[in-house]
Amino acid sequence: MRNLRNRLFAIALTLLILLSGCEGLLEPKPEFVGGSNLTVEFIDVGQADSILVTCEDETMLIDGGNAADSDLIYATLKDRGISRLDYIIATHAHEDHIGGLPGALEYAEVGTALCPVTSYDSKVFDDFVRALDEQGVSIIVPEPGDTFSLGGAEVEIIGPISPSDDPNGTSIVIRLTYGKTSFLFTGDAEREAEQDILDAGYDLSATVLKVGHHGSDTSTSYPFLREVMPEYAVISCGAGNTYGHPHDDLLSRLRDADGTLYRTDMQGTVTCVSDGETLSFSVERNANAQTNPTKLSAAETHYIGNVNSRVFHRPSCSGLPAEKNRVTFGTREEAVGEGYKPCGICKP
Repeated sequence: MRNLRNRLFAIALTLLILLSGCEGLLEPKPEFVGGSNLTVEFIDVGQADSILVTCEDETMLIDGGNAADSDLIYATLKDRGISRLDYIIATHAHEDHIGGLPGALEYAEVGTALCPVTSYDSKVFDDFVRALDEQGVSIIVPEPGDTFSLGGAEVEIIGPISPSDDPNGTSIVIRLTYGKTSFLFTGDAEREAEQDILDAGYDLSATVLKVGHHGSDTSTSYPFLREVMPEYAVISCGAGNTYGHPHDDLLSRLRDADGTLYRTDMQGTVTCVSDGETLSFSVERNANAQTNPTKLSAAETHYIGNVNSRVFHRPSCSGLPAEKNRVTFGTREEAVGEGYKPCGICKP
């Protein structure tokens, strides 16, 4: 019996040592304490992603936009007085997600850095690794099911499940729970990665969904969306981007889900605050913008063209020209017939 007890003690001690080396992963579930707030900022970095999460005294940065956004990320952290990031998560190796992270590391110290790969053949990835090296921090590749706390919030890694040759398919997918509210951050995960997560049986329900791949039709499939069923969704993309994000089919699926949609291309940085029970949103501009229109309302039975750019808009569009530069068309066909092109923001 004594030998058995000794063996059990040795096994327990070994597990404790292994877990203590995970640098913040696999922590016990945090205790939610009312009276505090969780803030999630979907930073307007154009056709890219960057999300700053703060909970009590702890912070996490998910992606950092393009390399050209380094100064913006630096300024954002400085403006908020954030000199330490407990976690940096580079969802995958594409520039529009990791390019601006050196800017964050220039201003703030980081505790733990997560990324699905430790090497990638690009200058921006090398710059990211170099900035981490200067702080003596190495990339940790998380596993599905890993959890850690951020203040009173619980963070769980639920993807990627399977390896992929496409960096989008390696995107780290994160579910964050704070009290009765929850957030799903999906990077650029596409249908195959979504199906893997569905097959693995993870809880995908979320109050807020960060829509995958900037609103591409290759992400946020109907089966995935049915499991998430968000009350709110946020798309991070650039105005008039060449990819056509967000795609019409994706917007149609979000309409079917019947949630409220926010868009950085139309509204700038989108900020969500949770007290663990309820959520409140604020935007930089165009709070009343029609972010997911279906058809023209009775008040929108005409279109407005810009005589300088030769672009036509819905009357509710955030990008309307000055009054002196406007021309009115009674139908869409009339605008197109006059050589005007549809606006990339309101998609008339």
